[in-house]
Amino acid sequence: MRARLVGMVAALSALAGVVIACGGSKRSQLIASSGQNVAPVAVSNGPTGNYVNGLFASVTVCVPSTSNCQTIPDVLVDTGSTGLRILGTALTISLSPQNASNGNPMAECLPFISGFTWGPVESADVKIAGETATAVPVQVIDESKFPVPTACKNLGVTSLDTLQTLGANGVLGIGLFAQDCGGGCVQTGSSNPGLYYACPAAGCQVTAVPLAQQVQNPVAMFASDNNGIVLQLPAVTAPESGLNGSLVFGIGTQSNNALGGATVYTVDQFGNFTTTYKGTAYSNSFVDSGSNGYFFLSSGATGIPDCSMDTSFYCPASTQKLSATNQGANGGSGSVSFSVANAQSLFANTGASTFNNLGGPGSGGFDWGLPFFFGRNVFVGIEGKTSPGGTGPYWAY
Repeated sequence: MRARLVGMVAALSALAGVVIACGGSKRSQLIASSGQNVAPVAVSNGPTGNYVNGLFASVTVCVPSTSNCQTIPDVLVDTGSTGLRILGTALTISLSPQNASNGNPMAECLPFISGFTWGPVESADVKIAGETATAVPVQVIDESKFPVPTACKNLGVTSLDTLQTLGANGVLGIGLFAQDCGGGCVQTGSSNPGLYYACPAAGCQVTAVPLAQQVQNPVAMFASDNNGIVLQLPAVTAPESGLNGSLVFGIGTQSNNALGGATVYTVDQFGNFTTTYKGTAYSNSFVDSGSNGYFFLSSGATGIPDCSMDTSFYCPASTQKLSATNQGANGGSGSVSFSVANAQSLFANTGASTFNNLGGPGSGGFDWGLPFFFGRNVFVGIEGKTSPGGTGPYWAY
């Protein structure tokens, strides 16, 4: 799942997945199993039982400055977006509503490639592992509070506002950026992308929102270990029923999150770097744990046929072994080997939720989805935060 403005770029994983397997050029890997900055994560079929390559964690939210808390399971871990979003139907406590500058309740419409989420912006204390962020603006995904504006519906094909359409109880956006929109949503007039709304009784209207009131990356608001994350998942060599790993907070802040010899890939203002594939450079490439596979190019560009059952996937007659080279704006580069198998054959593995060679067409660049993380420690350096990798935003692996 991917979202960030200026210039909204998005990629939400389909429930039945798109995955390209990664192989080769992987570093030796140790997975942290304990520590106040370590949260367990798991690849599974999710709460709906049909998610492929979905990475999930539990998140505790509290009414600010109280002990009135609830732990939400099966929240999608997403390095491709920013901010915590919780389905209203999953919440049993009432968080604190946030108001727009005119005093009316505030809501947000966030578009992804597969659709949009709509609902009020509310405040919560967010706890993950032993880390806490206080008074964090989050989105409660709930169409019952305010009618969905027409302009919001026009930003996405499908509403992702139910458990069945989202496939998770929420989204934990812990990507490169501190806010989900940034400077664009501070602006007024036509330069504002129209994500945030003030909602008086007469109907919701687009409003400008200061950075501090936008939906925030909760990691950036932790008291410590707040300069990024390390996502650690073991290697996958065959279809599996599930997979356990760790989400480690901070980069170079403790002994379990050292950058080591990882290569740093700095990005442009949209969070993108360049992937070169068969001699052509694609500058709109990114790393995204919320995409359940690698989405890249098109059947015409790759020569890999789409599946007849669903053109979201590739269905080659035999597994294709491929390679590409990633390069950051700082010149950091490295090759990636990956393979693409027949999606229809993969889905015939009853009970399997985890694949390392499922692939599909993308939007012209490379979306290095969850299989990229298998067997790698992948670092996400948050914008404006310093670490041994420099000042974020950057990816490193």
